[in-house]
Amino acid sequence: MKRRVIAGLFAIAALLAVPAQAQDKLTVLLDWFTNPDHAPIVVAQQKGFFAAEGLDVELIEPADPAMPPKLVAAGQGDIAVSYQPTLHAQIEEGLPLKWIGTLVATPLNSLIVLEDGPIKALEDLKGKTIGFSVSGFEDVMLNQMLKSVGLSIKDVELINVNFALSPSLMSGQVDAVIGAYRNFELTQIEIEGKTGKAFFPEEHGVPVFDELIYVVHKDRTDDARFARFMAAIEAATVYLINHPDEAWEAFIAAYPSLDDELNRRAWADTLPRFAKRPSALDQGRYQRFAEFMAENGLLETVPPVDSYTAELR
Repeated sequence: MKRRVIAGLFAIAALLAVPAQAQDKLTVLLDWFTNPDHAPIVVAQQKGFFAAEGLDVELIEPADPAMPPKLVAAGQGDIAVSYQPTLHAQIEEGLPLKWIGTLVATPLNSLIVLEDGPIKALEDLKGKTIGFSVSGFEDVMLNQMLKSVGLSIKDVELINVNFALSPSLMSGQVDAVIGAYRNFELTQIEIEGKTGKAFFPEEHGVPVFDELIYVVHKDRTDDARFARFMAAIEAATVYLINHPDEAWEAFIAAYPSLDDELNRRAWADTLPRFAKRPSALDQGRYQRFAEFMAENGLLETVPPVDSYTAELR
């Protein structure tokens, strides 16, 4: 009996001496500095959903927001958070990218005015000034919104305000801004003592699109880590919807500098917009949006949806 006990102790000691299995590392390049738009990713990291899938995920904020998809295309990152309109444009440019999932499943982009200003309806924009940050898709989006009320982009004056959308509107530099996020800029304006009013592109002729998506190199979609990543994102999304307050505490524990009124309110405003089935692809949505971009001169061709998307198994 004594020998058996000793043998058992040696067996236990041997097991304890074996190092824990290493987790697979994965780098995620964010589209911007960390904010409530990234809640499922941060919650997955903070609450152990990535670890449960055997993943050690590193989140990287970009020095240049335009670079993450390009870095992934060049093999210098695993997953990039990007935008559906950007994906269509970059496929046209020949970047080797594919969609693998959705983060924010509705547009956040909007046209914002001051509620007590001269713009009560889109028709009132005729002859007025509109601030913008990035030309290209925003121009097309604005033109479609104006076209829905019998105007065109020629009926307004566009002013590049860089990324000072809210300040330029509140200071009276412009009458409206395009490209403002409904879950941030509206609250930012209210915190500054004014009230904003948003006009939504999807209510004025712009096809509904996914605001934020996950993209990877097109030749690496069979990497098993990606399916596990998306499984963790789905679990984290369900958790933060079921437990928003606890999820918020986990979020600010990771990023305490974001514990302020703007981000608390943005958290609540963004919550219903996260993709509940982040790995599910709506092919019709992508086809319609690509056709819209082609009709407006942003794309020369409309490739098959399955050529730039991958539904992971």
